[in-house]
Amino acid sequence: MTYQDITLQCADCGYDFEFTISEQEFYASKGLTNQPKRCKPCRNAKKGSGSYGGNSQRKMYDVVCSECGADAQVPFQPSGDRPVLCKTCYSNSYSRR
Repeated sequence: MTYQDITLQCADCGYDFEFTISEQEFYASKGLTNQPKRCKPCRNAKKGSGSYGGNSQRKMYDVVCSECGADAQVPFQPSGDRPVLCKTCYSNSYSRR
């Protein structure tokens, strides 16, 4: 199959970007059939905002440990219906299992 550079519009920032021949060949080699929806900077920003890394900060919530009473922070908003442990108490309870 022969490819040609294609100009696409980014779904996030709205700017035009090139979907190059080499990128199309790479997509085809991986079995990907859809064209990218985001330009490279927006794709990289989206990757960086995920839970697997990046430079974004995860929102932390202040809590009081249910076991030792220490102030702590957790990466989820506690609902109040279950005990919340600090990192030390959580590690200790996990190692007792």
